[in-house]
Amino acid sequence: MRIREKSMQHNMRKYLLLLLAMFFPVVQTAFSQTSTESKTDTIYNPTIHYTATPKKYEIAGITVSGVKNYEDYVLIGFSGLTVGETMEIPGDDITRAVKRFWKQGLFSDVAIEVTKIYGDKAWLNISLKERPRISQINYNGIKKSEREDLELKLGLVKGNQITPNLIDRAKLLIKKHFEEKGFNNVDVQILQKDDLSHENQVIVDINIDKKEKIKVHKIYIDGNQVLTDKKLQRVMKKTNEKGRLVNLFRTKKFVNENFKADLDLIIDKYNELGYRDAVIVKDSVAKYDDKKVDVFITVDEGKKYYIRDIRWLGNTLYPSEYLSAILRMKPGDVYNQKLLRERTQDDEDAVANLYMDNGYLFFQLDPIEVNVENDSIDLELRIYEGEQARINKVIIKGNDRLYEHVVRRELRTKPGELFSKSDLMRSAREIAQTGHFDPETMDIRPEPNPENGTVDLVYGLQSKANDQIEFSAGWGQTGIIGKLSLKFTNFSVKNFLNPKSYKGIIPQGDGQTLTISAQTNAKYFQSYSLSFFDPWFGGKRPNSFSVSAYYSRQTDISSNYWNNNYLDPYGLGYYNPSIYGNSYGNYDYSYAVDPSKSLQMLGVSVGFGKRLSWPDDYFNFTVDLNYQLYMLKDWQYLYFLQNGHSHSISLGLTLSRNSIDNPIYTRRGSQFSLSVQLTPPYSLFNKVDYKNLDTSTEQGREKMYKWIEYHKWKFKAKTYTPLTPVENQHTLVLMTRAEFGILGSYNKYKKSPFETYYMGGDGMSGYSSNYATETIGLRGYENGSLTPWGYDAYAYTRMGIELHFPILLQPSSTIYALTFAEAGNAWVNVRDFNPFQLKRSAGVGVRIFLPMIGMMGIDWAYGFDKVFNKRGGSQIHFILGQEF
Repeated sequence: MRIREKSMQHNMRKYLLLLLAMFFPVVQTAFSQTSTESKTDTIYNPTIHYTATPKKYEIAGITVSGVKNYEDYVLIGFSGLTVGETMEIPGDDITRAVKRFWKQGLFSDVAIEVTKIYGDKAWLNISLKERPRISQINYNGIKKSEREDLELKLGLVKGNQITPNLIDRAKLLIKKHFEEKGFNNVDVQILQKDDLSHENQVIVDINIDKKEKIKVHKIYIDGNQVLTDKKLQRVMKKTNEKGRLVNLFRTKKFVNENFKADLDLIIDKYNELGYRDAVIVKDSVAKYDDKKVDVFITVDEGKKYYIRDIRWLGNTLYPSEYLSAILRMKPGDVYNQKLLRERTQDDEDAVANLYMDNGYLFFQLDPIEVNVENDSIDLELRIYEGEQARINKVIIKGNDRLYEHVVRRELRTKPGELFSKSDLMRSAREIAQTGHFDPETMDIRPEPNPENGTVDLVYGLQSKANDQIEFSAGWGQTGIIGKLSLKFTNFSVKNFLNPKSYKGIIPQGDGQTLTISAQTNAKYFQSYSLSFFDPWFGGKRPNSFSVSAYYSRQTDISSNYWNNNYLDPYGLGYYNPSIYGNSYGNYDYSYAVDPSKSLQMLGVSVGFGKRLSWPDDYFNFTVDLNYQLYMLKDWQYLYFLQNGHSHSISLGLTLSRNSIDNPIYTRRGSQFSLSVQLTPPYSLFNKVDYKNLDTSTEQGREKMYKWIEYHKWKFKAKTYTPLTPVENQHTLVLMTRAEFGILGSYNKYKKSPFETYYMGGDGMSGYSSNYATETIGLRGYENGSLTPWGYDAYAYTRMGIELHFPILLQPSSTIYALTFAEAGNAWVNVRDFNPFQLKRSAGVGVRIFLPMIGMMGIDWAYGFDKVFNKRGGSQIHFILGQEF
């Protein structure tokens, strides 16, 4: 037992010594490691092994290097990293931060470095290299106008950074721009080269080779039996064969997007005729030569369908019979899908608008074909009426021109009222009519709030300059010729004595119009005018107030000059200079003035207008009171009266209606006006025998014309009809015009020598020797040729038709082309008035509207008839101003 115990004790000692020998290095290592970790050192620019096990660190600081044009906090925000947050190094947090910088596209090199580690804290540096900025852009291979169009689209601006995405986008936009114009093979190269004069900047060369326009050589259509090739080709609006006379005024270029749209028009045409199953089976385009392509279309017409039954479901507000009357479709009719869409949704008096105008903004109407059997279709018109929506807020954006209340007074939509689509559209028209906002860019939309049954209305407007300055100066046969006209369309008379409210040189914001004008034709003619117009006099109702005053003086040419001119009609200088005290070289009109012969006119006018509610609220009634004073001295152009003073007091009454949608480029609507201007009938109560009055004496003429009397009637009408969809910006518009005027007298022996009609030419300027007359244009004939010297027209008529096509509709300018045909005539005696005895003309022209200048234009016209034995012939007319 002892031996065994000793042996066991001995063995136990051996095992304990062995365990201590094994455990001691482990303890020593652990102690050594603990001792090392307790002693912390700062490690600068540590080497990160990305294959090592990640370790968590707290971000103690972030710096940015390598960029100059960005604030550090902006770039740190890009990274998504935040001081104080914990991240793994190495780990995905830094990788994601780098990707965020690459996504911005603004940098050519991105690196995030660990600059320092202290314990469990790490400091980072974001090292970036900016992409170069643009110092210069060169467009090669295109015209100046094309370059200007591209600059607006591309967004390449000097000083901005250039990125691969920006270059790719520019190439796509350039190609699309020229493809829309028929250049389908355009080649675009965008090259960069370092600008040696500017650090980290490049010169960008945009090289464009448009090549030739691609046009349509031939259109091949297969599978059609109901509609002929010619009819289907007429349906296609913008894909037309080159060389056909019927396509003379239609585009012949091939644009793929337009071609796809034309294929849809073909299907729409079949659907309109009842062929609901019509499809384009196949279409393709094949190259004919370098400039032309052939187009191949295969259609499957299907069969014609008719309506067998129409049922309304879900309607509680209006009976089915009433809705069917609005629909204008009944059983037995051809299944016209176009008409169905128009009468349910599109037309102004469609079923949808019936509900929309009564507040049912959430209204829905779904035509469902519930049964199709043979050639018959049963329709269910399923209606969800919903709840009425009231207007919550009316928000106006983009108005930096008018006072807020001036815009809001034009709106037909007020908070708390029921929503009405018609009122929303009418409000858009009224805003456009003010002229202070661009109608082409207005973004007016409802923003429904279904959760509470209300709607917010947003009027997104873009202000445009509407004031006009006209200045011209030159030298003519009579000497200095000049005109200065200032038209301020946003005047504020209430702030006239408050200089703090001025914007520029005048007080603005109330939408009133102040016009100041002066004109001179050297010593022969001078005129000055001042007018003021307030469309909302008093600010509470749309009642207008106007006041104006003018003065003009016109002198004549000495009879001595005419005698010399008669002897020397070619101006060779054979005249007696002692007559004027001038030398040989001054043989012109400017030295022939005779101030002793003159016609002076002075006038003032006050007017008041009121918007009517019947027959509808497009009507206006205006009353104006006018006074004119005519002062004549040896004025030989009026054989009635050459000396003395004449007075005219008249009352003007005008009933007008204006429903046009846009005052600059009108697409639809009409303008009508009927006016009468009356003077007191002096001859009916002054007991003067005008029949036997001796007007050869000065006393007789004084009695005859001291007080002018007349009654003047005028009617004018214009209509505008869109020939293509109004939603299309380039809407083709047909304008028609008809007007007439009659100047009557209470006593046939006391006719007015003033207020007559002077007809012919552009109608813009009074070239008549009698400035106390009204100028009426008739293109294709010389100015005043229908009422030349010695004739005074007491009646006229004019009719015409114009086709308008827009070229450019931008806030900075509006340009459109037109072609026209018109006819008119003037008569000395009212009893000779004959609307079928007219002088005809036709021509083409262009109109340009610039905000600071107004409407300008040029027309070429040809007059087909003779006037006083002289044919009108070819005439060029310059237009300044927009006439009604």
